[in-house]
Amino acid sequence: MQLDRNFWEERYQAGDTGWDVGGPSAPLKAYLDQLEDRDLRLLFPGAGRAYEAEHAHRLGFRNVFVIDLTDAPYKDLLTRCPDFPKEHLLVGDLFLHDGKYDRIIEQTCFCALDPVLRPDYVRAMHRMLRPGGKLVGVLFDDPLNTDRPPFGGSQVEYEALFRPVFPRVRFTACHNSIAPRSGRELWIEAPRD
Repeated sequence: MQLDRNFWEERYQAGDTGWDVGGPSAPLKAYLDQLEDRDLRLLFPGAGRAYEAEHAHRLGFRNVFVIDLTDAPYKDLLTRCPDFPKEHLLVGDLFLHDGKYDRIIEQTCFCALDPVLRPDYVRAMHRMLRPGGKLVGVLFDDPLNTDRPPFGGSQVEYEALFRPVFPRVRFTACHNSIAPRSGRELWIEAPRD
């Protein structure tokens, strides 16, 4: 399966967007709501319709960036939030992106990647974080699919994957997931030293 730009554009055109919860996910909304420094550079990778990025923008964060393989979902974001800075809507390969960020906010990017790319994802996140920055967000704690996204996993798998690059990574069960994901999500906090 080619999980490339065409694959994702076809999913948007067909309305096959089961990951789309129609608003910011509760764990990420709660995290963003408690951040005080509105000058933090935030990156939302593979953000789809970018509800969380919109929420951060509306909270007054000035440096909110989104990257996706396709700009198809950005049209919806700009309809909902026309003042979102268009120059912060990046289209391209996450693994080739060279920006630097204080927080990278993970929602459904990791589970959409072919699992063979997960080590590359971890290294890319580390490379894009400024010293003292953090990768935070939600990962599935459920095996899910093996032949198509979303691809799941377990805390044991994630520990083995993240700990060599992020020695202080922590995982906790999400307490405020939406009903269909309740008991199936982990919160990750991976600080870069």
